Amino acid sequence: MPASDTPHTPPLATVGDPDATDHLTAWPVSIGKAAQLSGISPKMLRHYETLGLLAAVPRTDSNYRQYSLADVHTLRFIRRARDMGFGLDAITELVSLWHNRRRSSASVKRIAQKHRDELEQRIEALQAMQRTLGHLLHLCPGDGRPDCPILDDLSHPDTTRSGTKLYKPATPGEQGRNTRGTH
Repeated sequence: MPASDTPHTPPLATVGDPDATDHLTAWPVSIGKAAQLSGISPKMLRHYETLGLLAAVPRTDSNYRQYSLADVHTLRFIRRARDMGFGLDAITELVSLWHNRRRSSASVKRIAQKHRDELEQRIEALQAMQRTLGHLLHLCPGDGRPDCPILDDLSHPDTTRSGTKLYKPATPGEQGRNTRGTH
């Protein structure tokens, strides 16, 4: 079968598969049903549609959106990618690659590798924060006196007394972005 640029639609579900009710559903479905089937709120579903993550969704004569099985599969893909912490730019690229049967797996791997590297950096930063807080907790007597090494350290936001940087200032490209898990 020749490769095409048509959207990827997974085969119908089998018993025991989380998609097992798909074949029982009358398609197309309303936004509420699409949201329920994909595990995404209707508000986020509309947001993803405005971002172009979904193809243009047909509407009824009454202007109600009508979602296909392929749309719901795309929404599940988006939800899973969000659950794995991918940002919207990466998800946009991944959805495009998923729908492109001529894609190279190298392109997908590059995106996943970059995300994994970013996760490793975040984990290292969180572990450094954990170590610093553990050290500060050890230094704090936790008694009735007002002296507190934790507050002393927090009053110097650039570095701790041990020299461990607690946060990384946003780069110009990251400022103003709503990235998951950073705030």
